[in-house]
Amino acid sequence: MHKKINIIGCGYLGQRLIQQLLLRQLASAENIITLVKTQNSRELCAAMGVQSFTLDMDDSDCTLPKTFKIDKSLLYYFAPPPSQGTEDSRIRHFIKLLNNSFEQGVSKQPAKVVLISTTGVYGNCHGQWVDESTPLKPEVDRARRRVDAEQQFQAYCENFNIPLVILRVSGIYGAGKLPLKRIRAQTPIVRKEDSPFSNRIHADDLLEICLQAGFSEKIEGIFNCADGNPTTMYDYFMQVARAKKLPEPPAISLEQAKSQLSAGMLSYMEESRRIDNHKLLSVFNMTLKYPDLEKGLTQT
Repeated sequence: MHKKINIIGCGYLGQRLIQQLLLRQLASAENIITLVKTQNSRELCAAMGVQSFTLDMDDSDCTLPKTFKIDKSLLYYFAPPPSQGTEDSRIRHFIKLLNNSFEQGVSKQPAKVVLISTTGVYGNCHGQWVDESTPLKPEVDRARRRVDAEQQFQAYCENFNIPLVILRVSGIYGAGKLPLKRIRAQTPIVRKEDSPFSNRIHADDLLEICLQAGFSEKIEGIFNCADGNPTTMYDYFMQVARAKKLPEPPAISLEQAKSQLSAGMLSYMEESRRIDNHKLLSVFNMTLKYPDLEKGLTQT
């Protein structure tokens, strides 16, 4: 058991992680500290009995709270990159703070780091299967920022000989993480024949992966986090609509979508890949609770 756990960025996943850490008695509330950007997140963490501080990592002059103890802690980095640019300036500022972490003249560093990344770092693979050995080919800035984040933490952890786990996560779905608002609004989706492959992981399975990544001394390296059963984006929306007994959204051609969908959604439409999760299942020695979308939606 880690005596101290630090969670950087505590939104949906971070808050669920805290709940499980406490429920499974993997950590006591007083040994968990979170760094968050908003007051709302801080209050949600405080409601669980966890000490939380606001830290604006967009401010290059930000400083760590004096009571934030990093030495020999398990560090979960869940904070998203900034919304623009090709680099993750937030991680750069945070690592600068870690490099400047001293106590009585001795550098203090975490015992292990778990970083959330994305399978978007592989770019458009034209529907081909992708594993961890596939070269990175980010084609949009949101993916380039994630590649930069990975590289920054890899260099930092190598410098201090700190075990690092990078979880390249596909689309997360589960309770509170379904596109119900979009479906109810009848926002169009790209028709079946034009729809790219889409990969996903149930939030409950991702939570289990995060726990094992942090608490297993044997686990380090890079892992694709997906259920291994990709379908098209079209299929995803249709299955969610049927499972929740909602009207199926209208389907349009990709050409029509260019004038009707947001630039962000269109960027996802231009990338197609199928994520191989064999390394994850082998090294983590786990069986996913929800190995496909049908099973995941049945319980969500």
